[in-house]
Amino acid sequence: MKVTDFDYELPEELIAQHPVEPRDTARLLTLDKVTGEVAHKEHFYDLLDELHEGDVLVFNNTKVIPARLYGQRQGSGGKVEVLLLTPCGENRWECLVKPGKKCPIGQVIEFDDRLSGTVIDKTEFGGRIIEFTCNGVFDDVIQEIGEMPLPPYIKERLDDPDRYQTVYAKESGSAAAPTAGLHFTDDLLNKIEQKGVHIAFITLHVGLGTFRPVSVDNIDDHEMHSEYYQMTQETADLLNQTKENGKRVISVGTTSTRTLETIRRDHPQFVATSGWTDIFIYPGFEFKAIDGLITNFHLPKSTLVMLVSAFSSKKYILNAYHKAVEMEYRFFSFGDAMLII
Repeated sequence: MKVTDFDYELPEELIAQHPVEPRDTARLLTLDKVTGEVAHKEHFYDLLDELHEGDVLVFNNTKVIPARLYGQRQGSGGKVEVLLLTPCGENRWECLVKPGKKCPIGQVIEFDDRLSGTVIDKTEFGGRIIEFTCNGVFDDVIQEIGEMPLPPYIKERLDDPDRYQTVYAKESGSAAAPTAGLHFTDDLLNKIEQKGVHIAFITLHVGLGTFRPVSVDNIDDHEMHSEYYQMTQETADLLNQTKENGKRVISVGTTSTRTLETIRRDHPQFVATSGWTDIFIYPGFEFKAIDGLITNFHLPKSTLVMLVSAFSSKKYILNAYHKAVEMEYRFFSFGDAMLII
C-alpha cells in the first residue's frame, strides 16, 4: 500500500489558524463507517444527538507542556530550537533540535542563566538526547521560558496558550495536544453525563509517533515512534462493563484510539496497565476496542489519515474529506471535527 494512496487536495486557506469560540461551536461531519453516508452538523455540540445512554466516551487527559525552547550554541552563539519529546532518564530528554547538523554530540546549548543542556547522543529518528543542567526546578523553569509547541502549519500567534489545551488536561507530558478533545467544554461534558453517557480517561503522552511525517513510499516500511500510555483500573472496569452491556466505546481522538487498541491487542479485555506503544494502525487492522471515533481532519498522507481509513475505509474517508473541502470545513489542529460511527 502506497503512502500516496492517502493523499488529497487541500486549499491552504482551509487550514485553521485559530480555534473557534466557544470551543464547541466548531462544525461536525458525521460518517457512517459501514455505508459511507456523510451528514453535517452545524455545531460540534450537536454530537449529543448521536450519543446513546450507556455509551462511554474515552478521553486522553494528557497535558501539553511548553515544550519548545530557544537557546544558543555555546561558543558560536548560533540560535537553536529544541522541542522536548520524551523524558528518558534523570535530567535527560529525547528532543528534536533545529538546526540538528550544528548540534553534534558534546554541543552545549544555553537557554538562560538557569538552564543549559548538553547533547549526549543521537536517536535513530534524527533527534538528540539532551542532558539538562538546571539551577532550580526544571518543570518550573520550563513553564516560564518554554512556548506551547504549535504545529508548523499554524502561522498565527496564539494569544491564549490554554486554547491548545483540553479543558480536562491533567497529566503533564505531551509535546502536542490531543486535538479532537479541544472541542469539548465543561458545559458540554456535563450535558453528556446528564444524558447517561459515561466519561472515561486514559493517558497517552503525544510525542514523535503521532506527528512524525511518513518519509517512505510504502506504508509497510514506516516505523512508529514509541509513546507512553496508561490506563487505570477504574477506566478498565467501566470499558469492560460497557462492552458486556452491548453499548459503544467511542474514542475521542486518534491517541485514545491507539492506547485502547494497544491494550486490547495485548489482553483479552481492558486491564489497568501502562507502557510504551508504537502501534501503527492502517487499513487491514482489526479493531477490538472501539465502536466509534471522534477526530479532526488530518494532514494528507499522514499516519492519522491511515488510521481513520482503517476504521472505515480509504474510499469513504477520502470521499468525506472531499465533501469537507467542498463545504469549506476548517482542517487540522484548530479545525472542525468528524464523528465516525
